[in-house]
Amino acid sequence: MAKMEAEQAVETAEAAPKRGGGRRLLVIGVIALVLIGLGVGGYFLFARHGAHAPAAKAEAAAEAGPELYLALEPPFVVNFRDDDSMRFLQVGVTLMAHDPKALEAAKAADPVIRDALVKLFSAQSFAILSDPAGKQKLQTQALATVRGIVQARYGKPGIEALYFTSFVMQ
Repeated sequence: MAKMEAEQAVETAEAAPKRGGGRRLLVIGVIALVLIGLGVGGYFLFARHGAHAPAAKAEAAAEAGPELYLALEPPFVVNFRDDDSMRFLQVGVTLMAHDPKALEAAKAADPVIRDALVKLFSAQSFAILSDPAGKQKLQTQALATVRGIVQARYGKPGIEALYFTSFVMQ
């Protein structure tokens, strides 16, 4: 008899619907839909903002023209004093502009630019040039010097960047 009652209880439990199973699936489905909606919305939001920035840069570069370079050859070689020893610096310099006339003005003023840069480079100290921030500061000063010379001859700075293509200290 006990066996029969146990079998009836198992049959009744199997026949009765499980509580919470459908509700749990519904909650999981709603959460999944919300997450998918947030992902799609975020994609369109960020894709719209990200698409404009590269397009604006490309348009500005197209209007300005291609990047043109002028290497100031031969490299600069200067000596400077560090405590009680003599130090040497060799620097390769390249100018960049989008305006070919600005580079022509720089090429025509090559002796003036070289003189100003030799004076600037030889006035540096070894301790300052050993630090990356010191090299960056020297690069900024050199660009300002070249821009000033080109501005005086061409009427506008024209030179957009100055690169150290080699930098050797001894």
